[in-house]
Amino acid sequence: MNASFPTPAAADTATADALPPLHLLIAAPRGFCAGVDRAIEIVERAIDRYGAPVYVRHEIVHNRFVVDSLKAKGAVFVEELDEVPDGKPVVFSAHGVPKVVPAAATERGLDWLDATCPLVSKVHRQAERKVEAGRHILFVGHKGHPEVIGTMGQVPEGAMTLVETLDDVATLNFPEGTPLAFLTQTTLSVDDTAEIVAGLKARFPTIVGPRAEDICYATSNRQAAVKAIAPRSQLVLVIGAPNSSNSLRLVEVAEREGTPSRLIQRASEIDPAWLDGVETLGLTAGASAPEVLVREVVARIGQWRTVSEEPVTTTEEHMVFKLPRQLVG
Repeated sequence: MNASFPTPAAADTATADALPPLHLLIAAPRGFCAGVDRAIEIVERAIDRYGAPVYVRHEIVHNRFVVDSLKAKGAVFVEELDEVPDGKPVVFSAHGVPKVVPAAATERGLDWLDATCPLVSKVHRQAERKVEAGRHILFVGHKGHPEVIGTMGQVPEGAMTLVETLDDVATLNFPEGTPLAFLTQTTLSVDDTAEIVAGLKARFPTIVGPRAEDICYATSNRQAAVKAIAPRSQLVLVIGAPNSSNSLRLVEVAEREGTPSRLIQRASEIDPAWLDGVETLGLTAGASAPEVLVREVVARIGQWRTVSEEPVTTTEEHMVFKLPRQLVG
């Protein structure tokens, strides 16, 4: 995913020199998480092993640049399994899929690879165990998100109820003594989820939760990093896709800190007028956005302003997930 960017034109450079300098706070951690790294590598290795085309059910991760890069290497993205020709390999996205999808692939005799993030798979296993123990699950998440669809598809229909907001908690109606459990989507707002979970515990004192929170380390870390840069910035830019839950949450986190924030997919979307009066700009990237897009944004801003960069590191990440056995060796 290498990319090169044009050198600023002389006129642009002159403009940058004429305007006040811009201090850029770059959040760390940012960008790719271990689950996204793994999912992309699974597709790339599958192409190497099986040859193109390799089919991928849904976007492997929510980032158009990544998807287009994999298309150029031989990946074909489809919405449903029946779009995959017989005899062709298929990869399931990092968000996870309902149980019926791999079962259908097996029934057709397809070679399939599961790129579901292991932290999402952990939630799947918890859901199965809670239902096996006779508990009804209250699942905190966003309706229609692929991760929610995949997780709810791990258990029999009716065994899980979706809770999106704190207001939803008040509408829940279960007979006294009903065995309940809660789980959460991995890419939610840490603060919002804490409020909802507190509401569930207040409403249903005997409800059982996971041993550790389901919101993944990368989501929590990126939100914490934004909390560190937002109070020092007049504007925060978040690189990510509009269908990326974790990226949207970063925008919300910055705004909750009192700093305006904008979600962008590429540097070309930046309006120079956004930078009027901005002396310090915060910059981060969602977990599906590659570092090359961060550098693209920095180069673009450098066409208009003289930029000084300051990395703001709140934690370091060293997580690595194993690849499927079919692709090892």
